[in-house]
Amino acid sequence: MLKTKLKSLVAALALTLPLAAPAQADLTDILEAGVIKIAVPESFPPFGALSMEGEHEGYDVDVAKLVAENLGVELELVPVVSKQRIPFLETDRVDLVISVMGANPERAKSIWFSAAYAPFFSGAFATADKSISSPDDLVGMKVGLTGGTLEDLELTKTAPEGVEIIRFGDNAATLSAFTSGQVDVLVSGNTAAAQITDANPDIGLETKFIIKESPAFIGVKKGNYDLLQWVNVFILHKKLGGELDEISQKWLGQPLPPLPTF
Repeated sequence: MLKTKLKSLVAALALTLPLAAPAQADLTDILEAGVIKIAVPESFPPFGALSMEGEHEGYDVDVAKLVAENLGVELELVPVVSKQRIPFLETDRVDLVISVMGANPERAKSIWFSAAYAPFFSGAFATADKSISSPDDLVGMKVGLTGGTLEDLELTKTAPEGVEIIRFGDNAATLSAFTSGQVDVLVSGNTAAAQITDANPDIGLETKFIIKESPAFIGVKKGNYDLLQWVNVFILHKKLGGELDEISQKWLGQPLPPLPTF
């Protein structure tokens, strides 16, 4: 009697296992389905945001379109905020996360990361006529930044005497101060600098030096090894072919810098 009950219990459990295991959308599954779902930023220009026409656009959106094109499948964009990126990947609501996501040990406990595909950094920006390559070259200049930010903390540690740091209350005020000529140098994230380039293409803004790097990586669900391998080959191919450089020039107003790989 006991053996019979045990056999019945094992059989019942075996029947429930396929139902309990979530389907993982690895490369073969995506190709067979003919569609890929990719998370992109809901509102984080210039990486992803709604255009005036109501269409999503940005650096990450262009990369997502390129991924789908190279896979030969339809693209389903899934706009997300930061806190949704990993949960959406873990629960199969998306197949990839291309949403200006930095890699760190804590996140790597939950998901896999590709090679870096986009630059994201804090730096010093100024016009082409200014010869600046380090904090020492800022002596005698007015440098505008947003008070209390990472840029403020980092530059305050490295700037020598003779650098006039002018702190503003928010990014909008900082950007306005630079475009109006109140300061000689802008210290900010590269996305903020890209906004100036987009609105004032004739200003000729250049990256003078980088203060802190935090490049963006594509998120892949753990276990989807074939998809991860394909994504890494895709990134390498688009770096060598110049497509990622074109996207960087379009949305960030700068050439694609060297990016890390794993």
